Amino acid sequence: MIEIKLPDGSIKEFEKEVSVKEVAESIGKRLAKDAIAGKINGKAVDLSEIISENSEVEIITPRSEEAVEIIRHSTAHLMAQAVIRLFPNVKVTIGPAIENGFYYDFDSEHKFNEEDLLKIEDEMRKIIKENHKFERTVVSKEEAIRIFTEKEETYKVELINDLGGDSFSLYKQGEFLDLCRGPHVPSTGYLGSFKLKSVAGAYWRGNSDNKMLQRIYGYAFTTDKELKKFLRFLEEAEKRDHRKLGKELELFMMSEYGAGFPFFLPKGMEIRNILEDLWRKEHKKAGYQEIKTPIMLNRTLWETSGHWFNYKENMYTTKIDDEDVAIKPMNCPGGILVYKNNVHSYRDFPLRTGELGLVHRHELSGVLHGLMRVRAFTQDDAHIFMTEEQIEDEIVGVIDLIDKFYSKLFGFEYEVELSTKPEKAIGADEIWETATNALRGAIERKGMDYKINEGDGAFYGPKLDFKIKDCIGRTWQCGTIQLDFNLPERFDLNYIGVDGEKHRPVMIHRVIYGSLERFIGILIEHYAGAFPLWLAPVQVKVLTISDEQLEYAKKVVNLLKEKDIRVELDNRNEKIGFKIREANMKKIPVQLILGKNEMEVEEVNVRRFGSKESTGHKLTEFIESIVEESKIKFEK
Repeated sequence: MIEIKLPDGSIKEFEKEVSVKEVAESIGKRLAKDAIAGKINGKAVDLSEIISENSEVEIITPRSEEAVEIIRHSTAHLMAQAVIRLFPNVKVTIGPAIENGFYYDFDSEHKFNEEDLLKIEDEMRKIIKENHKFERTVVSKEEAIRIFTEKEETYKVELINDLGGDSFSLYKQGEFLDLCRGPHVPSTGYLGSFKLKSVAGAYWRGNSDNKMLQRIYGYAFTTDKELKKFLRFLEEAEKRDHRKLGKELELFMMSEYGAGFPFFLPKGMEIRNILEDLWRKEHKKAGYQEIKTPIMLNRTLWETSGHWFNYKENMYTTKIDDEDVAIKPMNCPGGILVYKNNVHSYRDFPLRTGELGLVHRHELSGVLHGLMRVRAFTQDDAHIFMTEEQIEDEIVGVIDLIDKFYSKLFGFEYEVELSTKPEKAIGADEIWETATNALRGAIERKGMDYKINEGDGAFYGPKLDFKIKDCIGRTWQCGTIQLDFNLPERFDLNYIGVDGEKHRPVMIHRVIYGSLERFIGILIEHYAGAFPLWLAPVQVKVLTISDEQLEYAKKVVNLLKEKDIRVELDNRNEKIGFKIREANMKKIPVQLILGKNEMEVEEVNVRRFGSKESTGHKLTEFIESIVEESKIKFEK
């Protein structure tokens, strides 16, 4: 007798071994029809998997959390089968499920193009109609090597030799056979909500010493409704692409002379300076002191910090006076040297120092992406030195400051993740446990929901990550709070306690913007380039109907500049409709249209971005209102 425990706690008994599908059928016909896979004792398996002992079993349907990954993985196999049918000489490599879809890497002399993707999609739909079963078999290592050697699938043979183990599972649908752990949907007929995306180059196994393959990306979802919703989302995201808007709005540029090193243009610098000035003002109010540390420091410092051994592949290094030096990838060691410059007492604590520090990190060229992934960026780093008794209060204070920026200024919703000790870490387990519990205690004291992100902490300490959600639902990692007992130990930091003895301080590393460059990129996409008035690089555009209004227009411009309103004048010999359209293309928040009537009575005709209506106002009243409207306001 085999006992099967279901998620609701009920027990089903079977006289002999039974498949997961048969368990589903014993529960109900509807469930059996919807089932695509199962879980045995927490492990995802095929519906055909046999249960021969007492087990906990769960049926996976398209509504289950695990379903979409299984569907995406199965769709990758479906695509590979279609590619082999259309291009028989292609060699297949690997094809996993990824966020929102899947990819498969192919070794092919033929260069895939957009027309090929349409042909592959058509062939995939034919295979779906053929409804081939996904059949799993387990073979010995020797048999697996023999099978793929006969098929001349050299990449599969290499994988088998490198993976180890005595046996391997293979999946077959129709004429296509692949090396795979699974699980998969029961048959190709269960698939269909997909769209092929693009082709990109990818080195075999991610190693630039290996052959360049062709990677075909695709999207896949559990239903057509979800797929269509996602494709509409992509269309909206494309309209908001910060690289395109950055060029159109003249905010920043990139150059072939410095891949990954952004250039900020005058209008982009306006936004950047506003954010920096705001950062300085709010941090000063919160008790932070601003510092500045060198961009390049000696190797011995990075050895002490642990970066030389844990992060060197991402660092730019050179020699000065025959000694190794590194351009800083992080600001922390420099901040620690500032701390060590003075003798500190417990009376100095908490000691909060902040820095808008330029850092450099080596990123592979293939992952560079506008302002979102660069090789040089400014971190709004701050370091807080304190006693253990002050930890929770200081973390709560940082959380409040982050919330002030994210929620009360920009109106972002955000999520919090607690990231724990990674595999590559420094420091004893008990120190990590103390630090992790302190972060957990602070976030729970605030009554905030959070997720655990196992193994994703910094190499020197656990952290709280803050992920903001933009207006189309995307999440972006920005703020972080890292609690560190290790670097104070490695740098032999101390302070004089109440007892007159030396004690070890605790250190918090934290950012709010994260990377200033990336945060600006996020804001460009969040606002689709139409920044709120307080942040817009040009707040007001003055448009003349004819040369007759030029002197009056200059007066308006000067009065606005005196009130620190960012204003431009367009007095070109163009029709007013053309000037208005161009101002709208540049997403200027406010346009002032000046004609003969406005000039004679000292008024302005006000038109807002996105509106076809305009209203007349006395010049003095407009200036008073625009000055008030342009103030930075934190919502309560």
